[in-house]
This record gives sequence, C-alpha cells and structure tokens, in this order.
Amino acid sequence: MRVIQSEIITKTVRDMCIKANCHINSDIRRAIENSIETEKSEVSKGVLKNLLKNAEIAHNKEVPICQDTGMAVFFVEIGSEIFIEGDTITEAINKGVSLGYTEGYLRKSVVADPLDRINTKDNTPAVIHYDFVKGDKLKITFAPKGFGSENKSALKMLNPSDGIEGIIDFVTETVRKAGANPCPPMVIGVGIGGTMDKAAQLAKKALTRDIDASNEKPFYADLEKKLLDRINKLGIGPQGMGGTTTALAVNIETYPTHIAGLPVAVNVNCHATRHTVEVI
Repeated sequence: MRVIQSEIITKTVRDMCIKANCHINSDIRRAIENSIETEKSEVSKGVLKNLLKNAEIAHNKEVPICQDTGMAVFFVEIGSEIFIEGDTITEAINKGVSLGYTEGYLRKSVVADPLDRINTKDNTPAVIHYDFVKGDKLKITFAPKGFGSENKSALKMLNPSDGIEGIIDFVTETVRKAGANPCPPMVIGVGIGGTMDKAAQLAKKALTRDIDASNEKPFYADLEKKLLDRINKLGIGPQGMGGTTTALAVNIETYPTHIAGLPVAVNVNCHATRHTVEVI
C-alpha cells in the first residue's frame, strides 16, 4: 500500500488550474497551424493567426487564454493500492482549485446555488468523476469548461432504429445551432451509449483526449472523420466569420447500452479545449 499525502494532491491541482488556463496544448496549436494552411477564407486565416497570437501572449505572460476560466471539471483514476492521508481526495482537489483560482488570479465563475446565484468566490466546488483502477498511481485530468460552449451542448435519446445517420444528423444540427457562440473553431465531444447521464459524461471525457488521437476502434475513428467533414461544410468558420474551419476535431467515446436505447450527447468546446493531466 502506497501512502499519498493530501497536500501533494492539493498542490498538484493548484498548479494544474493555472497551467491549463494559461497554456494551450500542443495538439491544439498544431491543429490551428494546420488550419491556417487549409482554410480557404483569407479573413478566417487572419482570425486563426490571431488565436495563435493570443495563445502566445497568454503563454509568455502566464495569463488566461480566455477570460472565462471555466468550471473546474476533473476525471480522476484512483489506484487500488494507494491510501490518501489527511484530507479526503475531494477535499484535497477542492482546496487545490481554490488556491489555483485565487493565487492564479483566474476568474471565479461558480455560484453556490443555481437559482440564488451567490458566487462562491474561489470557483469551488469542482465537478469530479472518479474511476477506480489497479495500481499505485493517482491520475488526475483537469478540464476547465467555459460556458459559452457548455451552454450549446445537447443530449438526445435516439431510437436504436435512428442508427448512424440519426447520430450524424443530431451532432451536425447541434453544432449548426451553436453557431459562433462557442468561439469556433470548436472541438466536439460525442458520447454514445450507456444511460442519459453516462452519455453526457462520455462526451465531456472525450474532450480530454488529444485531438490528434483518433478513437481506437476503426469504425468510430471513421465516424469522427465523417462528422468533422460534415461540420466543416456548415460554413460557420473561425469566430463565426465563415470559411472551412468550423471544428478542429470530433472525439467520440462509447459505452454499452440498453437494447431499447441509443443515448447521444454532444459536448461543445471552444478552440482552446483546455485540459492537462498529471500522475502522482
């Protein structure tokens, strides 16, 4: 049994909050650079160049890429051979979020109740998804989620008979309705299967996968390409300025489901698609 002090988790999470919000990931940078070469609209080429310039300034000055530094979302894999001493893991993560958002001067966007709207002033509590695995490691994935994109996400309980065409139509229509609001070019996470809530979780988790890594199953990797092609023909373009780069990628995650169901969730993300991973 390996013992991990909760203070280590708190410090790790604090640093992850700042890192993810201020430094764009290399896969996103490469995708935007490639899009500059392939984008057919000169106006939109300029927009993409400005997005990279913004990311460079954020990186050099360690300031947020976007003023909406999001709600803190975590996917945590807990090894079966570890014991966390001190605070519970949930307490340790929330302490880290509080420190990261206050000491990193990141915008605090969380309200304590959906209706009374009183700000918690430190961006807690986080949304945390846990998974228990074998081993003596603790893997933490952090993805701050801004709500310009989150508000344009959708879920639909399709009938099994709707099949692949029903999925393609639903995903494409969700992006069309989103328009310029999610700060395109977007990254689209799609969750297929499970229950209503599981599909939504899958769609969110899909956004933490690097966009240059396709689904490991060839069938779904091909579906990702088909959806990306269909979405980029919508003509929304970077920041809604038109062109051929409405999305940088479509990531699909799946789970077994009931014989009578076909849940599909679409989680829309902005061009930055902020996420970072640490293993303790």
